[in-house]
Amino acid sequence: MRILKILPGLFLSVFFIACMNSLQAKPFPDAECTECHGERGFSVPVGKHGSLGKKELFIDTHTFKDSVHGSSQCTDCHTDIEEVPHRKKGLSTVDCITCHEKLTEEDSIAAKKRNSLFGGPPPKRVVTYTNEYKVSAHGDQGIKNNAKCSTCHTAHYVFPSNDKRANTFRLKSPEVCGSCHEKALKEYRQSMHGSALKTPWKGDSATCSDCHSSHKVSDIKKLSAHRIITDGCGECHQNELDGYMASPHGQLAWHGGNEAPRCVDCHDSHNITHTKNDASPVNQKNIVKTCQKCHENANENFAQYHPHGTTRNFEKYPELWILGKGMGALVIAVLIFFYMHSVLWFWREKKERPVIYQHSDSRSYPIRVKPEKKHSGIYFQRFKWYWRINHWLLALSLMFLVLTGMVVMYPSTDWAMFLVPMLGGSTTLNTLHHWAGIIFLLAIFGHAAVVLFRIFRSKDFDWFGPDSLLPRMKDWEDMKGQFRWYFGQGKQPHFDRWTYWEKFDYWAVYWGAFVIGSSGILLWFYEDVGQYFPGWIFNLATIAHGLEAFLAVLTLFVVHFFNNHFRPAKFPLDTVMFTGVWDLEELKEERPEEYKRLKASGELEKRLVKGPSKQWNILSHILGFTLLGIGLILLVLVVDGFFTRGLF
Repeated sequence: MRILKILPGLFLSVFFIACMNSLQAKPFPDAECTECHGERGFSVPVGKHGSLGKKELFIDTHTFKDSVHGSSQCTDCHTDIEEVPHRKKGLSTVDCITCHEKLTEEDSIAAKKRNSLFGGPPPKRVVTYTNEYKVSAHGDQGIKNNAKCSTCHTAHYVFPSNDKRANTFRLKSPEVCGSCHEKALKEYRQSMHGSALKTPWKGDSATCSDCHSSHKVSDIKKLSAHRIITDGCGECHQNELDGYMASPHGQLAWHGGNEAPRCVDCHDSHNITHTKNDASPVNQKNIVKTCQKCHENANENFAQYHPHGTTRNFEKYPELWILGKGMGALVIAVLIFFYMHSVLWFWREKKERPVIYQHSDSRSYPIRVKPEKKHSGIYFQRFKWYWRINHWLLALSLMFLVLTGMVVMYPSTDWAMFLVPMLGGSTTLNTLHHWAGIIFLLAIFGHAAVVLFRIFRSKDFDWFGPDSLLPRMKDWEDMKGQFRWYFGQGKQPHFDRWTYWEKFDYWAVYWGAFVIGSSGILLWFYEDVGQYFPGWIFNLATIAHGLEAFLAVLTLFVVHFFNNHFRPAKFPLDTVMFTGVWDLEELKEERPEEYKRLKASGELEKRLVKGPSKQWNILSHILGFTLLGIGLILLVLVVDGFFTRGLF
């Protein structure tokens, strides 16, 4: 009975499959096709009575068999053939895309076989090319006479692009592309790139596909086209590309800055000539006029800017080389010293604060616990509210400067290209960076103004006393004592109000503010400055601005974070910059000399305050961990940028 129930369904399934098979194209052997198409000269008239000439239908079967599609049957592509001959309606256009989209390493054994036999690209790359073509300017088949796959690859003689028989062989691309882009071809033939193809013994030259790519061709006005062409130029002119991408021109243009010049804005596009040629826009005779296309007030001074300047070529850019190597040495020296300082400190403090293991009745093994800090419940005011607000403004503005600055310094990283549109594009990014810079400088120099005012108002201020941030001999002795302690040669020094590393942090901020601030102002007001100073001063400003910012990131978000938050005695967070207070026991441990001095003078009692509320303590931890997290994320991004592109 059960068999009788399923028989009707089985019968219907077989009937349905039979009907579907009857609707599919009939598999004709290639020999039936080549009886006509294999005859040289085989063609059909086009138009009424052949008024439009003839359409060539001959297929060279030997050449086809050598192509990457040589193992395919005619009906693999021409699936709409129902009978032979098919003179009345002809054949529909072959759908290359649908087939190529299915070529993956997993499901296409035939594709692998073709690749091994004929040397074509691997299946995954074919899929990539297909997807790139679909979203390219050529992929929009709604445009009349737009390029199809066969326009460039031909219909039947498809060979790997490194095969001279291929229509896509790079040296053939000018003529292939020029069949549609006639004006561009005419200009290209007259250019140094096009004329070089006639003298191959002088070296290789750029063709259409080298600059525009093969499948990612897009509207020349779009950002994607600029990036493709810029990378294409760099394939031959790597040093020039490095200099361009390290300059504000390349950095801002990469992110879509409409006012930032691109390669073609200075060098032209298809009719590029050598810089020594009087017709070149970047020839010394024409350079000022070329600069004036973007900078109306450009003069001889302004035009001395090095658009491709790098720190790697002493003969061509001596001033850039000297500054780059000098600041590079400073960066390396500072990082080596303070990273070593942090590692040794961690090792010694960890050794003197061993992990405690406690036995528990509920467990058969000891439980690992941290040594508890001593708490007195009495609080000492270290920073008043206005100093804390100043620190918050400084920290927030600096982090925002790093975010908006490093996406420009490392424009081609994935994270930079993701973040810039989120921040409103390059123009908005530039504005935000400037405002963050203003807040940063106001916080620093506003702090200096208040400190100086208080000092000069106090007639008995000791410029080299314990309350002064000026370096003194005790700092040198403390640093030597700290290193002796690191290596177990003595006890840790007793510090007073300010330690030597805090003074370094303090004055490093002013040094950084001077270098970053002055160079940033030069770059901000380049139009006015360029009237009176040689243009290469902007190259120097760019290098100084970037290297000092890089140093700031790798010291503040590593060394400063370690000194104040991550060393064992402080881990995971010191909230003093939010609460303004230390527990008295912490003061005794961290600043024993200050504690003794204040207690002896009777000042200690005046500095004791009520502790922070529970709510403010919780909020302080939330804010503190948030800022630390942001800083560490920025550090990771900058380190990634460094390993991706390096420094100038």
